[in-house]
Formats: sequence, structure tokens, C-alpha cells
Amino acid sequence: MNIAVFSVTENGRQLSMRVSEALGVEHRVSRYCFHKHTDDSSAVFWNMGSMVGRLFERSDAFIFVCACGIAVRAAAPYLGTKPDDPAIIVMDDGGRFVIPVLSGHIGGANHLAETLADSLGMTAVITTSDEEDAGFTLEGFAAANDLIICDTKAAKEIAAAVLHDEKIGYFSNYRHSGLPEELTEFGVCRKGICISTNTDDKPFDITVNLVPRNIVLGICCESETALENIENAVKTVLGGTDIRRVREITAAEENAALSSFCEKNDIHLRSYTAEELAGEEASCGKMAEMCSGGKLIIPETVSDNVRIAAAEAPVFLDFEKKI
Repeated sequence: MNIAVFSVTENGRQLSMRVSEALGVEHRVSRYCFHKHTDDSSAVFWNMGSMVGRLFERSDAFIFVCACGIAVRAAAPYLGTKPDDPAIIVMDDGGRFVIPVLSGHIGGANHLAETLADSLGMTAVITTSDEEDAGFTLEGFAAANDLIICDTKAAKEIAAAVLHDEKIGYFSNYRHSGLPEELTEFGVCRKGICISTNTDDKPFDITVNLVPRNIVLGICCESETALENIENAVKTVLGGTDIRRVREITAAEENAALSSFCEKNDIHLRSYTAEELAGEEASCGKMAEMCSGGKLIIPETVSDNVRIAAAEAPVFLDFEKKI
């Protein structure tokens, strides 16, 4: 996750450093300090709202070390729909409480808050109900299993049906763990979930389609390759496949254009060392297969001087998995 941490006081600045240390191993953490209380490892801001706006589209989570009202006013103008909003967490600069304010399930705010509380000796204040935490939530299941929610309107109808104890139909092309009691693969259901790569599949009157984000691309290109060339090559190879299905891109060497492409499309970029490749020359297909743990679906292709191959990672849907 890309996490932005904001602080406005000296105590907050010190706490933001501890937050960065606690989360920095597993996440990409960037610190932003008010200009009166900053340090060499943080960026400086004068207007929090403006800085949040600049970072909003490329951040998965915001952690505000300040009063809750300040955080809400800074983030509110940029909020959209529930599946798209980032996780938002507020911490008091006294280091006592960590509060997930927005996107507790789908954005992972609850999990992050509990992680910080454990690491920093604070108290996590989780405001979602016990029933919501204990039962099935479409957003939480999709986030935990790296699934794209394709229809937010249908997703809201499914969420409402769960709250009213209405049985939800389930159809999937993939193996899965035991279904929660809210879902059924049998009987006739008016509303249901369909997990496949074909969003035209509508087995229920009201169907929310979930698509796995399980494509890995292996890309080889020169360091001076232009961003436009990479975009054209990926578009050519994927054809009509949604770019959101690409989970990861792997390359023998990173370059500025490739990094920009991944950041723009929220795709993780991984590079392999010569040792990991067992001394062999970098092959796009081999890197894609190694990274995905699956099989090639598109062999190495050359487009706009970019060599590219695609592999599909195996999918197992785990209803017990939490983000």
C-alpha cells in the first residue's frame, strides 16, 4: 500500500516517524509535516487540504496525526464512492488512540489501525459493529482476495441484502474455501455474486461481477524507452482485457518510464536480480511465470521496441482471509 502520513505538531512529527517505522517494512510510507515542525526525511506542506488533493489518487491510505476535524475537512472534498475511497485513519498526537475513520473493511483501515496499536502500544478504536466484523462483507472479501468490483450499484444491493438476512447466490469459476452462511451455490436467488473474467455473465437478476486481479506482465525495455511506448505495448498485448486485472509487472531492470506507468495504474513493480534468474538472460516469459506462480497466457511479444509477456496467477478464493 502507498500510505501518506500527515502531522501538524512536534509531537505529531515524532509519532509519524514511529508510524513509518512500524509500517515501512510492508508498505510504502511517505511522511508530510507542517512547515513549522519538519525534518530531513519528510516532505513539507503549508496547506494540508491542497497536499491531500495532490496525493489522493495515488494513495491507498492516509494517516492523520491531528484532531479528527482537521483530517475530515482535509479529505472530504476528494471522497468518491465506497469501493474507491482510500483508508483514512486519525491518531492523536499524544499517542493514545488510533481510529479508522473511513474504509475500515475494503480499504483495510481497521487492519492498519490494529497493526499500529499493537506496534506502538496504542488503543485501536474500531467503530464498525461486531455483526459487521463477524459476518460476510462483499467489500472485505473482494479486497482480501484481490478482486475488482465491477458494479458499485449492484454491490450496494448485495450489501443491503446481507443486512436484511437475504440469501445471496454465489457462482465462481475458481476454487474456494467453505462459503459463509450468507452465500449459497444452490437454490434460486434473485441477487448474487459472479466471479469470472467475463463481466457479461449474469446468472442472477441482480449480479455483482467480481474479476480477479491476477495477471502478471514481464517487460523488457531499454532505459530510455518512452512511457508512451510502454503504454502502447501493454495495450496491444492485453487487447480488450481491463488494465485493472494486472496485479504486478516484473522487469530485469527498473527505469523511469516503467516506474511511472506502474504508479499511474496502481500496479506493483518488481525487478529480478541476476542471482534470482540463475544467471540466465532475462526472459519476459520466464519472469512473468516466476512472479505469478502460474502459466503464460501470452508469449513474448515485441511492440514499440518493448518485449512483453503475460502470465496468469492461479486463484483460490479464501472467505476466511482478512486484509
